[in-house]
Amino acid sequence: MSVQHLATALLCLALSALRPPAHAEPVDPEQRTPIDLRRTTLVVADIDRSLAFYRDALGMVVTYDRTIITPRGASRDEAEFIRRLVLLRANDDYIGMIGLLQYIKPENPRVDLKGAAFREGTTVLVFNTDELLQSFARAREVPGVTVLDEPERVTYPSYAGEKALTVLIGAMQDPDGFTVELNQLQ
Repeated sequence: MSVQHLATALLCLALSALRPPAHAEPVDPEQRTPIDLRRTTLVVADIDRSLAFYRDALGMVVTYDRTIITPRGASRDEAEFIRRLVLLRANDDYIGMIGLLQYIKPENPRVDLKGAAFREGTTVLVFNTDELLQSFARAREVPGVTVLDEPERVTYPSYAGEKALTVLIGAMQDPDGFTVELNQLQ
């Protein structure tokens, strides 16, 4: 496991040590902040390939799928811009969602993120799951996926100094090069 991956995993584990495995609890109303992170939108080259990863392999659920044409009311031939936006959720339809955005017209130039995992300026999407081995096996079969770290059990001291935490961790880059880490508390 790379040093950068280990550092990221330790931070994620420290933050997750205070909650039960795989299931988040709402924050106490008196501790709420005035902001929620609704969604992270990933600009992708091929939404259908991305859906094979996030929906089919990881199990996220599509909540929105629309083609957006600009100017509004224009035909596809008259359109200046055509984009497709798909929103996916895990266990909450308000926070922690992922958006997939594909520019169809004009087509955006490709940015190569392969090899840029766990570097400054890159994003790491961390998913907690009770089915890491099954999800990982499905995800690795999606065309364009790069496995970074095979699933491995790692034991860390807990954040609160209680008993150690054992976590199964695997990492990969999705078909567009976004870094994805899967965690399963043991």
